[in-house]
This record gives sequence, structure tokens and C-alpha cells, in this order.
Amino acid sequence: METLDKFDIAILKELQLEARLTNAELASRVGLSAAPCWRRVRALEEAGYITGYRAEINRYKIGLGVLAFVRLDADRNNGNATRELEEAIKKLPEVIACHYISGTGTFELQVVAQDLEAFSKFALQSLINLPNVKDLHTSFSLGEVKASSALPLEHLRRTAR
Repeated sequence: METLDKFDIAILKELQLEARLTNAELASRVGLSAAPCWRRVRALEEAGYITGYRAEINRYKIGLGVLAFVRLDADRNNGNATRELEEAIKKLPEVIACHYISGTGTFELQVVAQDLEAFSKFALQSLINLPNVKDLHTSFSLGEVKASSALPLEHLRRTAR
């Protein structure tokens, strides 16, 4: 599957909006019959366009009221030290996203915690003690304006067959 057509794009759009759709509901929404729709979904999965399905959980409802953005500065930026730090970050469930960044710092982490006290404890006991960490710089979310994992797909429509 090298290129996506209008049906593939429609399937991706609908599944991003509601991944729990039955195949029949999805087929109806994208204008296909059930069997071809099912084959296309499987092809999108096998080609790596669809990488999984999951529930979105309200972090406030489960007691995770703090969202922090932590810029982590590494002491050394070489292959082995960076890989060791990456592996250590991956093991921390409080870190819900981690990105390499340009500019000042090495990584930008998104960290959730119950409250400021829990975050402080996590930062002082876990983050600062990760291998190869030089410094941490933290900003706290004061409120979400937009939080979506849905990706924009309009650019695909311009190139679709």
C-alpha cells in the first residue's frame, strides 16, 4: 500500500473520530460495503498507517490533575549515553510523551501526577536521577485549550487518487 485513495482517507478519518465503530457502521460512513471496508482496514493496519486502538481516559477522573512539561538537559549527547537515558525514560509510566527537541535541551517530556507534591517527589527522586541528566526545566499546564490525538488528513486528499 504505497498511496491512499479517498476511501482509505475516509476510513482513517472516521476511525480517529470513533475507533469503536463496527465494520458495518464504518463501511456505511465511508460509502463501501462491509467486506471491502474490512479488507481496507486490515491493509491499513498491515501497512502501518493504523498502529493501534485505545480508550481515551479523562486524567482528572482518575486523579491525575497535574500535567507538566519538563525540558530535560542531558550531560552528554553521545550514542550510548542517549540510548541509556531513552530506555530509562521509557520505563517511567508518569511520562506520557517524550520528544527529542531542537534548541536548548535534549528531551521534552509530558509528565502527569496527582498533585504538585507528587510531581515534586517524582522529579526529585526519579527524573533528576536518570542516567546522564544534567538539568530539568519544568512548566505546568494551567488549562487545556486543545488536547487531541487526531491527526490532520486534508493534505492527503490533495494527493489521493
